[in-house]
Amino acid sequence: MKFGFDVDDTLINLREHAFHLYNKKLNRQVALNKFQTLNMIPIHELFGMTAEEGKQMWNSSREEIYYSSCPPFPDAVEALHELVRQGHEVYYITARTAEHCERTKKWLIQAGFPVQEGRFYCGMSDTEKVHIIRRLGLDYYFDDKPAVLETLTDLAMNVYVKDNSYNRHVDIPRITNWDELKSLLPE
Repeated sequence: MKFGFDVDDTLINLREHAFHLYNKKLNRQVALNKFQTLNMIPIHELFGMTAEEGKQMWNSSREEIYYSSCPPFPDAVEALHELVRQGHEVYYITARTAEHCERTKKWLIQAGFPVQEGRFYCGMSDTEKVHIIRRLGLDYYFDDKPAVLETLTDLAMNVYVKDNSYNRHVDIPRITNWDELKSLLPE
């Protein structure tokens, strides 16, 4: 079978990583529980920033956010290795901009993810992901963003939302922990 995965906030805990970096950079102590109940993707409002200030903060911190010690979600690396071990194909489909593609691929490999040649897609917008997903003929796809998931409803595949506070309103099967992945597979 063919499995597709978004990267940020699906396989890796990017927003929470950025949240901790913002607290450090801004010398703030915003409580983690405030982040954990945030019902939107951007995190700038937690720090009293406008959308423009938040965009500037994200852009000036992007290098550190993307390529420092951002942790994979628990069991994500192991679950994908198990898929590969069982003979499944694993694809990564991320909307990170083209300038970050090669480094993102290398970072995923360094983090332990099983990235095979020709199975890493990067540099498209969120709304363009559907074209790659359709072309690949995936059996399963996992993402966190409601806007992306809504573009996939007409495709004949199993779509799952990676549970995050900002997507709880989405009525799509969800995965909360990556150790649940094996239970989704047909016997």
